[in-house]
Formats: sequence, C-alpha cells, structure tokens
Amino acid sequence: MAKSKQNGLHHHVTAVKKEERAFENAFQAVSRMILEKQIDKVIVNAKSTFDYRIFREGEKHIIGMYDEINSFVSFVKDASQGGSSREMAFVLVGEPGNGKTFLVEYLCTLYRQFLCSEENKRYTFRFNGLSQLGHYGDIDVIESQTYEDPMILAMNLLESADDSRNHLARRYRLTTPMIEKLWQNYRPLGACTAYIWNDIREFTGGTLEDMLKFVEIVPVPLTESLGTVTGKYPAKDKITSSAVDLLGEESIQRLLHITDTNNPYRFDLRRGALARVAGGGIHFSDEIYKNKKDLVQVYLSLIQNRTIEIDGYKWPIDTLIVATSNNAEFNKFLAEKEEAPIIDRCRICYVSHNTDYRLQSQLTAYAIGDKTKTTLTGDELHQDPNLNYAASVGVALTRLPRSEKLTPIETMKLAAGEVAGEKSIKTLSEVIDTLNQDADVTSRFGQKGLGQRNLGRAMQLMLESSETNEGQCMFAYDVFGALERIILDYVPEPTDRAKFLDDLKTARGLYRERIMTEMFNAYMDEPLAIRKDVLNYVNMIIGIDAENLGPDKMWKYKNPQTGELLALKIDERYINSVEDCLGLKIKEQKDTFRTSIRKIYGQKISTNPNYDFMDNLELVKAVTDVRLKSDIAGAGSLIGALANRTNEENQKLYDRMVDTMLNKLGYCKTCAQKTIEYFCTQVDET
Repeated sequence: MAKSKQNGLHHHVTAVKKEERAFENAFQAVSRMILEKQIDKVIVNAKSTFDYRIFREGEKHIIGMYDEINSFVSFVKDASQGGSSREMAFVLVGEPGNGKTFLVEYLCTLYRQFLCSEENKRYTFRFNGLSQLGHYGDIDVIESQTYEDPMILAMNLLESADDSRNHLARRYRLTTPMIEKLWQNYRPLGACTAYIWNDIREFTGGTLEDMLKFVEIVPVPLTESLGTVTGKYPAKDKITSSAVDLLGEESIQRLLHITDTNNPYRFDLRRGALARVAGGGIHFSDEIYKNKKDLVQVYLSLIQNRTIEIDGYKWPIDTLIVATSNNAEFNKFLAEKEEAPIIDRCRICYVSHNTDYRLQSQLTAYAIGDKTKTTLTGDELHQDPNLNYAASVGVALTRLPRSEKLTPIETMKLAAGEVAGEKSIKTLSEVIDTLNQDADVTSRFGQKGLGQRNLGRAMQLMLESSETNEGQCMFAYDVFGALERIILDYVPEPTDRAKFLDDLKTARGLYRERIMTEMFNAYMDEPLAIRKDVLNYVNMIIGIDAENLGPDKMWKYKNPQTGELLALKIDERYINSVEDCLGLKIKEQKDTFRTSIRKIYGQKISTNPNYDFMDNLELVKAVTDVRLKSDIAGAGSLIGALANRTNEENQKLYDRMVDTMLNKLGYCKTCAQKTIEYFCTQVDET
C-alpha cells in the first residue's frame, strides 16, 4: 500500500544508503553535533585548550568550564570510535552550585535541537495489524519499546545475522566498507521485538515481503516532557525509588490481552526512564550516588553491558549516560570499598567553580536576572553600574585558594588572564599544579568557594532589604553585606568561613579603588578619562626613547586602534609622578617597570588593538592618584569639597559631578549620592 512505501523499511534503508538519513549511535551523534561547529583555541590558567563554540551559543549559555567540556568531548569522541568510554558513564563531581546540572541540561537541549533537523532525525519502527496473529487480544499496534533504529531491524531481518548481512548487501548493492560501517553498530533486537518478529515470521511462513507489510517506520517523538531521547532521573528518597523507575515492570493491562505468558511484551519498559532514551538518547542521572544501593547496582550492569535486563529477558540499548554528584555524597560512596566496581565504570570529572572574575560577570548577570526589576511597591528598580563588578570580585576571590607565591589579588588577576605586576602566568600554573596534586579534591584549585546559588541568595537578600526598596536602587556596596550574611548562614566550616570573610575585605578594597577611578571620571566629566590618562602614560614611556623626538618633546605615533597619526607631548614630570606613586624611586626600578610595560604592549596590541591596560590595577590606581593630586590638589581636597557643601563653589562641583554620573556614567540619584558619600569616607582604604 502507498503508506508502507513511504514509511516502509525499504524506503528507510535506501535513504540511509544515500546518506539522507543518519544511522549512528548516541556517542557518534553527540560527537558529530559538537565537532561540526567551530572550535577555537584559548589560553586558560596558562594552558592552551579548546573552546567549543556550540556551548557558547544562545541567550543563557555555558560560561567557562573549559576543562570539563574538553574532558566530556574527549570522552564522547573516544566512545564514538569504539574506545573504552563506550562501557562507561561520565560523572561530573563537584560542589553544589557550580553548574554541573546546568551543563548537562544545556547539552540535552542542544541534542534535541540537533535531532530536529531532517538529516539528523531519529526513526524507529512499529508492528501493525498484530490482531491478525490471534494471541495479542485487542493490541493491534506495538512500537519498539526501546525506540530501536529501523536499521537494527534490517540487520536482524532473517534468522541469523550473517543471512541478514548477505541479504542487505545483495538487495541494496552495499559495498563491503558500507556493510562493515553498518555492522559496527550492530546489536540484536530487544526481547519483545525479536519475539513479535518471530511470530510474524511464523504467521507469514517466512515470506519477507509479507513480513515487511507489518512494519511501519515512524520518527522518534522529541517531546521533552515525555522524556524521550533525553531523560532525567533525579535521585529520590529510599522508600519510593525502585529499579522499576529505571527498567520498567510487568504490565497488568497488557496481561489482560496477551494470552502467551512467555511473551516479553508483557513487560512495560516505557514505565522506566531508560527505555525512553534507549534509541540513541542521553540518560541524565542527577545525584547518582544519592540513590539507594540496589538502584546504583542496577546502573552497574547497565553502564557496562548497555542492556536492560528483566527476568532474564534482554533489551540492548544505545544510550550516553551522564551523571552528577556532589563531593560529599561521592566521598561517602568512595569510602565504601565494596562499591569500587561502580566507580571503576565511571569516568569521574571534577568540576571546579569559575575562577575568572571577568567571566564571572556574565554568571553574575544570570544571577541578577535580565528582566526589569521592580521594588515591592512596584516602582522600577535601578542597578548600580558597579554592582556586577562588586559581586563578581566578591565571589571569585572566595574560590581562589591561598598561596605563598601569590597574593589573592595577583591570583585573581592572573586567573583572568590579566597583568599582575612582575608575577607571571607561569607562577599561577605552578600553584595550580601543586594544589591539584592534593588527594583531597576540595583542596584543589577552584574547588571551594561561594557557588552560583549562594550568589543568587545574596541578590535575593539585596532585593528584600528596605534600603534597596526605599532608594529604588541595588547599590553595589550593599552586595558585600549580603555576601557576608550568606557566608555566616550557609558556610558550616569555620576555617572556610574565616577565609571567605577575609576575601570579602579584599573585594571591598578593590571596590574602593574602582570608586576612586569612577569619581575621577565624574570630576573630569568624561566616562573614559582615566583610560585616556593610562594610555597617555604608556605612549609617553614608549615615545620617550624615540629617535624622532624633538627638543619640544612632541612625539608622533600611529594609533593602533584607528590607524590615524597622533601627536603627543611627553611630560617627564607626569611619568615620574606616576612611577613615584607606584613606589619606584630609583632609575633601575623605573627602567625595569617601563620595559615590562613596553613588553606587555608589544604582546597584547598584536592580538588585541583595543587593549587599554585598565586591567593593570596598580597602574590605574597610580594614574588616578596623580591626576587627583594635580587636578584637585589631592583626593583629600575633593573629598572635603564634596563632603562640605556649605559654600556655593563646592555645591556647584557636587551638582556637576552628580549630573555627569546620572547622564554619562549610568548612575541613578540614589547610587550617585551613596557612591559620593562612600568616597568621602575612609572606609576600606588599602
């Protein structure tokens, strides 16, 4: 009939031969999905690594996690090429709130989107007209319970695999390499489909043409809520969870129709989570080691054999198994030596927190939320332009372990790929290598610290506070109080708590320095005033030794960003003032510093013409101090003028600065006034 021609097995096999439809296992499909997209090279913590563009797409994508993603891609690629990973599960282990579940769910979403396109669609088969056979009662249509690919049926058409192989080669004129490629993914039919196919063979007297009339090819449903193709099994409590949730169970409903009690179709596999993802899907087991022992034992045979087994009946499955676990549960499980075989079948990937404060700003934006926020009374809520920076630095510092070789600020800057004085990225690499030798995983680099959920809680505390609601603004400095509250309430370990609180003091100092820069920009009525002065200093020390420098000290140079020719007057007093602020007193020290700046300039400008040295906090602070002193006779006098607004001149200065902050720097009245008040105090000065 016309329907069977379009939806028949012959049409499907022909489409696979012409490469119009794909026949590949779950590992091959996921591997192809990732590797078909662009791959970039990035330097992370002094090491070159790959960055897969597919994980960076969409509005809310994965931030960081370079090592973890590389481990996963390598695992899947190895499994797709028949390596030992085929018989393993990939388990992400780490502290709560560091993005494990988000990574897996993002992967599942990508995979569903990938399978939506016509050439990647998954197909399965069903048997129609079974009521003719006589012992299926009112059951007329039976679909493959494990969503087996029609090619699996094609490979098992005849009674022996060799006969099926020869038949396919002759019928579709498949070459030896084509057949070999197909047979790499050969597996027998599942118990119920093999049993029904045998019933059909007996009913038709083994005539293949008649047998195939019972077969209809259908696409695998991609509805997320059905749990097909990608399914999640969360760890449940010990009483309600059972192997039935994973494997399925005997169906009373089916037994009312099926007269032959040996028929494996009496088992309803779709009742379990595994059968729904068995046709080239991804099974996600959340908090796998939280499950009770006997359930983890089910995973033991499942991971290695990739087979659903009930009462001796077997259903081979094609599934990528990905799981998560937190450190505490994993260590508890690891301590029980008799559970070693399960750990042996898992590829453990330790997930660290994000330690790059610049990348953290994107994660902080996720925590703050992208929708317009309102106060409890419904008024629009403003965000301080420094809020993201303060929060990002606050949480990133808690994730960085202490080291004798580097200060917390140096570690933070090097981890973000920035300049940290004379300390090189090699020092950070040595620190990380030393820490990662520790047998205790939680002592390794980035393994401890405030997670994303803690940051989310801090934002909630800010939103519910009366200061935020009355001022209609999320003021940046308030985030430190909120983070402090979170540390006191949610960090149980006293040593960790003390370290995190100490890190917050460092973060407050960094916020103070940022405010100094912001106030100078506001005073100069120029959003990028400090940036210009920092670049002026850099250009002056490059031009001071130039051959074409005349007695008027005017130096002409080409702007790397625009390519235009610019003239700059080299002011040696300004250069010396900046270097004095940096604590460089003697000529040798100054020469060494200038050489290092020129070296950085040479390295950075070649790859990034827009590089502006604003990540060099010591230099930015020194330039800010010099300009504040020269333009306003010291920061103290600006503080005095802003704090004491009794005379008209001071009031005018205050109004002008507030106006610049409102119209050019993104502040609102509340955070502009609070920032100026904070600037006028001596709190957090380093």
